[in-house]
Amino acid sequence: MTEINNDKNLSRIVLKGFKSIVSCDIELYKLNVLIGCNGAGKSNFISFFRMVQQLLEQNLQVFVSRQGGPDALLHFGRKVTEKLEFQLYLGNNRYLAELEPTQDNRLMFYRESFWLPTHSELNMGRGHFESQAVRTIGTVFESYVLPVIKQWRVYHFHDTSDSAYVKQPHGINDNAYLRPDARNLASFLYFLRDSHPASYQKIVKTIRLVAPFFGDFNLRPSPQNKDVIELEWFERGQDIPFKAHLLSDGTLRFICLATVFLQPDTLLPETILVDEPELGLHPYAITVLASLMRASSKQVIVSTQSVELLNEFDANDVIVVDRNEGKSSLHRLKQRDLESWLEDYSLGELWKKNIVGGRPSR
Repeated sequence: MTEINNDKNLSRIVLKGFKSIVSCDIELYKLNVLIGCNGAGKSNFISFFRMVQQLLEQNLQVFVSRQGGPDALLHFGRKVTEKLEFQLYLGNNRYLAELEPTQDNRLMFYRESFWLPTHSELNMGRGHFESQAVRTIGTVFESYVLPVIKQWRVYHFHDTSDSAYVKQPHGINDNAYLRPDARNLASFLYFLRDSHPASYQKIVKTIRLVAPFFGDFNLRPSPQNKDVIELEWFERGQDIPFKAHLLSDGTLRFICLATVFLQPDTLLPETILVDEPELGLHPYAITVLASLMRASSKQVIVSTQSVELLNEFDANDVIVVDRNEGKSSLHRLKQRDLESWLEDYSLGELWKKNIVGGRPSR
């Protein structure tokens, strides 16, 4: 367990009325592993970060519309929940917002405020439909905190079907950052190989730990269109390139995950969020993935259903998500409360035995 000691990481979240989360007040550390049964609310908690990022990009109403309107975001709709509230603590800085539904199916700011290290409040007023964060220009929040939140990435690599974006040709210049669904993986790796070769080699060597047959990537502009690149790779000892379609789903997902955690620190978001990264991974690949998470210099928030992944962490790293009568609750485990149990059982075994919660309940 490593507690937060800088203003670039989230140290606490207070959230009320968002989807299945009626009320939540949780401290966040450098490493945060969410466990819980299917439908408990882990993904709802992760999706909140997407909403905040879109909100501060002044895309709130687009996000609301794509989610199905405000009633899809408010806990059991506006008849049950009058408004959505949240407070984000980043060290000595704090951002607060309250959002109310309107008759034309938008969310309106009932309140929006920023607290700065000087303990002064910047009140953005009420009645607006997009964030007024732009009015913090010239403050610590605008120059230091706002860029951090806008960099949040919620990575989700579940789609490895034949039509998945990661397997399609992509613009070669789309390489400023790895996109959340890794659609620009080839162009991003192409950039890393040329501009950050040490990080690129770490990625390749780590992939070989999990997939010994893997030789290297074949990264080149498309012969038909120099502005486009497609993910290709070599099998070890061979010189004929293969397309991404010939990688197993688990291998392709691990390549995406290794790229996330082994890219240069200067390119990484301050908070990395990954939703159920274990899908399709061999147990050894899960062990390697956990070591990448523990070694990361950034804050990591991950949701999982994997006992193998859970066993790689300390109890203090774990946040349990339970759901009862349609309401999600979150609480962090404490190592000292489980010491006697952990002498005989692993953390994953305690989860399966329902000692720590996070299991289905009637």
